[in-house]
Amino acid sequence: MTPAQLLEGLLHGDSPVQRRAMAKAITLLESTRTDHRALADELLTAMLPHTGQSFRLGISGVPGVGKSTFIEALGLYLIGQGHRVAVLTIDPSSTVSGGSILGDKTRMERLSVHERAYIRPSPSSGTLGGVAEKTRESMLVCEAAGYDVVIVETVGVGQSETAVANMTDMFVLMQLPNAGDDLQAIKKGVMEIADLVVINKADIDAIAATRAELQITSALQLLGMHGGSGHAHADTSQWHPKVVQLSALLGQGVDTFWAAVTEFRGLQTANGRLVLRRQQQALSWMWERIDAGLKQSFKAQSNVQLLLPQLSQQVAAGQLAASTAARQLLGAYQSLG
Repeated sequence: MTPAQLLEGLLHGDSPVQRRAMAKAITLLESTRTDHRALADELLTAMLPHTGQSFRLGISGVPGVGKSTFIEALGLYLIGQGHRVAVLTIDPSSTVSGGSILGDKTRMERLSVHERAYIRPSPSSGTLGGVAEKTRESMLVCEAAGYDVVIVETVGVGQSETAVANMTDMFVLMQLPNAGDDLQAIKKGVMEIADLVVINKADIDAIAATRAELQITSALQLLGMHGGSGHAHADTSQWHPKVVQLSALLGQGVDTFWAAVTEFRGLQTANGRLVLRRQQQALSWMWERIDAGLKQSFKAQSNVQLLLPQLSQQVAAGQLAASTAARQLLGAYQSLG
């Protein structure tokens, strides 16, 4: 299908035609073939006027915290409220085989078959930060297709899940009631960039969940009101990170969670921070793709390909410092510039 045909399919409303177009469009965007990349760029440009109207929600947390169960409960709740929900799940790729199971849809049995939901698992393919390389582009496909809530579920490997915060409107961190003590709660990283912290499985131990809520609330205040922004807690024109308890398995607290998200969206829209955040994310995305393109161009250059095997062998054997080899390779690359 041509980019024009794909776009026509994406705009075809809630139908099997649209779903096929979404699948084909995301597959095209994820392709590494040069000819596909040119078609993908054409498709992205054509889609842009039809994007930007959805709310982008990033969800992270350690494995076992219940991200998939929560997303299914949230998705079904939102559909009941009249929304169309797209979920982009990122599955870790094996460092040995390079493959991924892509089994997140099996953990969202009811949501995955709902006609007003779309779930797309993608392999991380070695990309750091808990998201896939083309997650941003996949989000645009979902927006062009009219899904007004787009949820990104990260791989979920711990404190490094920060990339999703740089591509979504709101970053949600999920925690377990007994995940750690006060010291664990104030660790920087994902905690200081979280807009909302969810304590899941609160039904298992209500006392532990309440204790965790108090600890994390104190930790968020100690971290300087979201990364040291300097805003007084009493300033109601700015969003201050909150902590909520819920039980995704029982469906308890999902309405409270969405009320907090709605409050966040309204406040960030009113003070202009939502628009500013998206502008900064777009520029960050541009530079990220420049970095990736330069690295690809570097590896493909003839002088680099000539020197790389020899220098790699010397570095591995301890005969040459890695920094020295890097400078030599960069010099060879620049010599043809």
